Amino acid sequence: MGFFDFFSKDKKQNLDRGLQKTKEGVFGKLRRAFTGRRTIDDDFLDELEEIFITSDVGAETTLKIIDRIQARVARDKYVDMDELNELLCQEISDLLAENDATDAPGQFMPPAGKKPYVIMVVGVNGVGKTTTIGKLAHQYKMAGNKVMLGAADTFRAAAIEQLDEWARHADVPVVKQNLGSDAAAVAFDTLSSAVANDIDVVIIDTAGRLHNKKGLMDELSKIKRVMEKVVPGAPHEVLLVLDGSTGQNAFEQARQFSAATQVTHLAVTKLDGTARGGVVIGISDQFKIPVKYIGIGEGIDDLQLFDKRAFVSSLFGKQE
Repeated sequence: MGFFDFFSKDKKQNLDRGLQKTKEGVFGKLRRAFTGRRTIDDDFLDELEEIFITSDVGAETTLKIIDRIQARVARDKYVDMDELNELLCQEISDLLAENDATDAPGQFMPPAGKKPYVIMVVGVNGVGKTTTIGKLAHQYKMAGNKVMLGAADTFRAAAIEQLDEWARHADVPVVKQNLGSDAAAVAFDTLSSAVANDIDVVIIDTAGRLHNKKGLMDELSKIKRVMEKVVPGAPHEVLLVLDGSTGQNAFEQARQFSAATQVTHLAVTKLDGTARGGVVIGISDQFKIPVKYIGIGEGIDDLQLFDKRAFVSSLFGKQE
């Protein structure tokens, strides 16, 4: 099976378009480093290490990739860019597979036996959290699910207004209260309404604060306890949204939120506007939390389920 046998042509084109800046940056540097060479030697590996680090793959993951490339070169000969790209595709994809960066199922459907399927979304302000929620609501609805949103970020009036706007855009109901209301109460009301109305998927927004880790942890823990009383096992997914364009800052946010609450999945946004898309590889490798969604554009359809092989192939596959 090829990398894109399970990927529609439109999704492949959208992924290629969304990763264009990263692809141009990484591939351009690779081609310049490889020009005039017929073998992958130590000097080239040094340049390759620099290329990955400056693309925000991260030092630890970069060293793993270099070690794998060295081991392959010791066995085989690679003499042109196509062969080098294929080698990178294979080794990086295998590395991510070993670290359980789980393949996406290919559709926006909740797991069987979990109704409503509850997603609690966390992340600092400005990373695209509310936008991601709106796009998730749209995608799940387009897949045939009944979706409801909960505006549990009651700390900012703008957050409630933005979520309300996205709910209208996606044509899904939203449960909200006044500014300063108890966030856990909003979550409780949302899930109670979801159960009463036979909703398939519930997406709960939360406050994007990290300046007080204990306060954040206490608030999120309270929201979880209240939701579990209404829907046993909720939330089924705790989704941390990260801004891919911030590079190493995204790594730090992942560390801090992981310490504050039990994050189960990651969404990396704004990849279309940056050459730092390598951050997805590093985050997938270094955190024992799978990247589930990637944002590759501003449109309501520009949120994709993350597939590691499709992603890596888009970056390092044969270039025209």
